Amino acid sequence: MKKVFCYISLIVMMLACGEPLVPKPRGYFRITLPEHEYVSYDSVGEPYGFEYPTLASVEPDVDQNAEPHWININYKDLRCKIHVTYRDIHGDVEEALEDSRKLVYKHTIKADAIGESYYEDAARRVYGTLYRIRGNAATPLQFALTDSTRHLFRGSVYFYTKPNADSLAPVVAYIEDDIAHIVETFNWK
Repeated sequence: MKKVFCYISLIVMMLACGEPLVPKPRGYFRITLPEHEYVSYDSVGEPYGFEYPTLASVEPDVDQNAEPHWININYKDLRCKIHVTYRDIHGDVEEALEDSRKLVYKHTIKADAIGESYYEDAARRVYGTLYRIRGNAATPLQFALTDSTRHLFRGSVYFYTKPNADSLAPVVAYIEDDIAHIVETFNWK
């Protein structure tokens, strides 16, 4: 009698579930990002200044190929950096901006789309372009700023992990806000 009751109970429980049991799909950890706060970067000897996020640190680029005024804005907790380069272009603005644009469009192999947003502040002589590279590209965000005559300030976001647009989307959006703030507070010396 006990065996019959156990079998009936087991059959009832299996039928009560409705759907077959399947494993849950692989997910990603929820990333909790702090509020944006900024501090001024106005280092002596640099031809530029701006405000950067307190979550990050600004460090000189120590790569053997680094040129003067190159820096990295490191987000250690987010495992990424904004690699910043600077060039004194001496009036070759068109050529410098085209070189910058070519670097962005090298990502078309992996990119689903590339969007461009333009920025202009004639009072501070800051003109720029922000590139949003959609898909699993190595650098989801890049930007270039110029004064239209002499300076080119260029940045690229790199993650210390394999690119996965879905899992990195919240961090990319967060850093995009930081880049917008850098551009809005940027000044030439």
